[in-house]
Amino acid sequence: MKSTPPANLTWLNLPNLPWPLKALFAGYLLVIGVGLCMAGLQIMLTHGMADGKLGLSKNDIVYSYYGDKNNSKLASKLNGSMIDKAPLAARQDIIKWAVEGAPEEKWESHYKGVFAQHCIMCHSQIPGIPDFTKFEEVKKVAATNQGATISGLTRVSHIHLFGISFIFFFIGLIFSFAVNVPKTLKIVAIVFPFAFLIIDVLSWWLTKLSPNFAWLTIIGGIGYSLASTYMWCVSMYQMFILSRNGKVYGNAWEQDL
Repeated sequence: MKSTPPANLTWLNLPNLPWPLKALFAGYLLVIGVGLCMAGLQIMLTHGMADGKLGLSKNDIVYSYYGDKNNSKLASKLNGSMIDKAPLAARQDIIKWAVEGAPEEKWESHYKGVFAQHCIMCHSQIPGIPDFTKFEEVKKVAATNQGATISGLTRVSHIHLFGISFIFFFIGLIFSFAVNVPKTLKIVAIVFPFAFLIIDVLSWWLTKLSPNFAWLTIIGGIGYSLASTYMWCVSMYQMFILSRNGKVYGNAWEQDL
């Protein structure tokens, strides 16, 4: 009986990959790269404006998850991420009403119209956010800002853990074909995004309990961003720059055994 000769897998590395595979990997990395940049921008324009100032800070994390016990969520939003949705006079008028306890007798006569003019184009059409055509919904956000709810944290946590872990899995899979990267460094780079993702999500729950944990959210986000950026850059460099020297690097997985 003839034995099957071993497969020739000298091309199984990023520089020597067939062009169809390079096109597939590069297309994925480019789309994911743009998507992660958009995610960062979205964070800056939402959580990053929680304290009314541009840029992500510890206070933004605290207000988003622990809350602001001295202000309502409505006031925090009007002074933060929603600051451009209504003129100053209208925002001050709404905040004053919220500070007074959002009395219902002023709703029908005045504030229902103010919200209709500046808010309900979004806050009556988009699922998952308060419906500002209803006084009961407005009353909830006009109360003292208690931060994220348990149900909200549960929903966002499982979405992030399932969704982002798939992104890191495929970035890590592509990076695993890299050459000239020490085995230990390769393992650390692949594992770090998953570890920091867990730290990031766990920090939301801990910050809900105590504002002292807010720094963990920033550390987690920076950690997985740096690790995934490193893998992204190395992968793109090896596929399109290092490959120009014409050298055959051999089976990258076999070298890491």
